[in-house]
This record gives sequence, C-alpha cells and structure tokens, in this order.
Amino acid sequence: MVDKRIQLSPNSLNLFLECAHCFWLDKNLGIKRPPPYPYALNSAVDALLKEEFDTYRAKKLPHPLFKENNIKAHLFENQKLLNQWRNNLAGIRYFDQDLGATLFGAVDDVLEFSDGKIAPLDYKSTSSTTAKIYDRFQLQLDTYTFLMEKNGYQTPHKGYLAFYVVDKSRGFIDRLPFRKEILEIDTNPSDVYEIFKDAVACLKNATPPVHNSDCQFNKWLKGAQKYNN
Repeated sequence: MVDKRIQLSPNSLNLFLECAHCFWLDKNLGIKRPPPYPYALNSAVDALLKEEFDTYRAKKLPHPLFKENNIKAHLFENQKLLNQWRNNLAGIRYFDQDLGATLFGAVDDVLEFSDGKIAPLDYKSTSSTTAKIYDRFQLQLDTYTFLMEKNGYQTPHKGYLAFYVVDKSRGFIDRLPFRKEILEIDTNPSDVYEIFKDAVACLKNATPPVHNSDCQFNKWLKGAQKYNN
C-alpha cells in the first residue's frame, strides 16, 4: 500500500497529530482535506521578507529586528545552502535507514551564533491583533531543529518567529502598515523522532485508523451522510 519513498514534512506530522485517518488517506491514497482559502497575501509577504533578509545577508549587516530585540546572532551566511533548505522540493532533509523514510522541511531563514550554533527563523504574517504561537508553529521549529542536528549542526534549542502583524490602527492609505516583533521560543527536538516513527508506522498499515474524535472533517462527513441515505 505505502510508497517506499515516504517523505514527511512538519505539515505532514501536524496532520498526523490532528487526525491519523486524514493523514493516512492523504499520503496513501492522495485523498486530501478540502483546502482552505489560499492566502496569496501571506505568500507575497513571505517572498518580500526573504528578499529583505537576503539583502542584509549579502551586506553582512544585522537585520534591525535583531538589534531592536537584543538577539545576539547574525544571518546564516551560506546563501547557496539556505536556498536549498528553503526549496519546497529539496529542503533540509534526513533519511532514516530503519524507517525507510525521509523527514524534510523548508526553512524560511537561519540564525547563526558566535559559537557556531544555528537556529531556525520563520516568518509569520497575521491580521490578528497579537502574535500567537500555535502548536503547529512549535512543531515546525522543533522539526527544523531536529533536522539541523541530524545534518551535523549544533543548535541552542531555540527557534525564532518573526511576526509581521497588520497594524489596523493606522489606516490603509495605499499602504499596508505592519508592526514587527520577533519571539524566541524553546525547541524540543527530542519528541520529533517518535512522532515521525509513529506517522511512518501508520502509513504502513493496510487500512486507515479511525478518525480522531475531534476531527472536524469527520464531524462534517457524518453530518452530511444523514442526508445522503
């Protein structure tokens, strides 16, 4: 049933934790959950931020966000390697021989410290009034930390989220103002392998597990079935 070339990302692991049934259908049969409305603005902001941070990187200058928040690190200098790690089709990867599966992730950026350790930096844009760290953000940074360590890098077990929050108080006037803030969070890569292993084992089952009890897609399906009999 399962393709021997199992490749999972932080989003895949998050789907597995949300609902193993939906995860199994997605990865084994290509039956995906209905997609959310595309966030084209978020993608545009992400592309512009990569361009902005790369400009500071090329000039070997600290980004103002780091100085304002007293983060004593500089941008990862290896632009060629960073471009590979950013690529959704490549990313930073780890192949596990025992599981016969690959875990990979496409990082937005990387910080480097004076002792040579590196940490993931992810850009987030939101229209909420406050920057909120969701569980999927934590898992994302945990996974990036895990992947960095599996690729031979030391990490401080820290991850960074650069939030660009739409400032609705300043009006529009043909410009969309953002309030910038960066949050440092502790990362825990030690749990990532177990989640990865359990997700791979799930995919190797001949049949899907039951839906998680709080899966909203299953609740919708059950509700719809009442009117299709």
